[in-house]
Amino acid sequence: MPAISATAPGKLILFGEHAVVYNHPAIAIPFNGVHAKATVFATPIAPTGRVRIEAQAIGLDQTLDQLAADHPFAIAIHGVMKTLGIHWLPACHIRITSSIPIAAGMGSSAAVSIALSRALATFLGHPLEDSAVNVIAFQVEQQSHGTPSGVDNTVISFGRPVYFVRNQPIEFLMIREPLDLLVADSGIAAATGPMVAGVLQRFQADPETYGTYFDQIANLVKQARTDLESSAGVHLGPLMTENHSLLQKIGVSTPELDRLVEAALDAGALGAKLTGGGGGGNIIALVANNQIEKATQALLAAGAHRTWLLNLPRYKEPAS
Repeated sequence: MPAISATAPGKLILFGEHAVVYNHPAIAIPFNGVHAKATVFATPIAPTGRVRIEAQAIGLDQTLDQLAADHPFAIAIHGVMKTLGIHWLPACHIRITSSIPIAAGMGSSAAVSIALSRALATFLGHPLEDSAVNVIAFQVEQQSHGTPSGVDNTVISFGRPVYFVRNQPIEFLMIREPLDLLVADSGIAAATGPMVAGVLQRFQADPETYGTYFDQIANLVKQARTDLESSAGVHLGPLMTENHSLLQKIGVSTPELDRLVEAALDAGALGAKLTGGGGGGNIIALVANNQIEKATQALLAAGAHRTWLLNLPRYKEPAS
């Protein structure tokens, strides 16, 4: 039997991180500049049910029965089995690789879960629909992040921009005109869970102030959606920069991220903000085509470890 592989992209939050946890909207986009990959090989000479899982990037090479029940890989595998209604697996070897930076706000854990779920289900002869993969990945996110919004697994599962509100039906976002976005890595790892927990503590201590911040972020998200769907994103830049200012106020930015945002703006970017949970990770900047090289060099000079150019294409309304 040939090896079966599946990939999943990273993701970026364009607007609305953290406020989305409190039932406000967010806009998220897939990021194909990085991806996770899972490959499943049949191992017919191994005992039935022996599933070896290899992920060199995190130093893991174990069998499924050696993993703790709450390990993300175990949750994803058992989620596939439950969804398909099967109770045992043929002997196989699962290899997981990823170019998505860990703890950088790009949806690394969700992408790995999605690639793993898709590859395993296809290997078993029953490819899963995006909605089923999304449910499995969210279960993994709940274990990894405590109170995730669900936006990471949703945008990666469906592979297109979404306007996301927790516990509401998914709305796929139209993008009227293509956009050029620069992503810059601060080189600082910051897990999402602790950042979300920190915001929760501050919100509980001062719900009125933080509720106002979240409302203001929500208004920016709604304005951004209108701009993306009705024009060429002409107002998007200032909205991004204003969103970053509010993320500073809720305590999730850092001097390094602020420096990258300022460097992008000084180099002519139309707008810039941190993307993801904050505390480290990446910033995203909207740039005009003739400013890409200048902004890239400015970000590297300001301490970015690397940059990616994301050409966000037009997206039409998906077929119903």
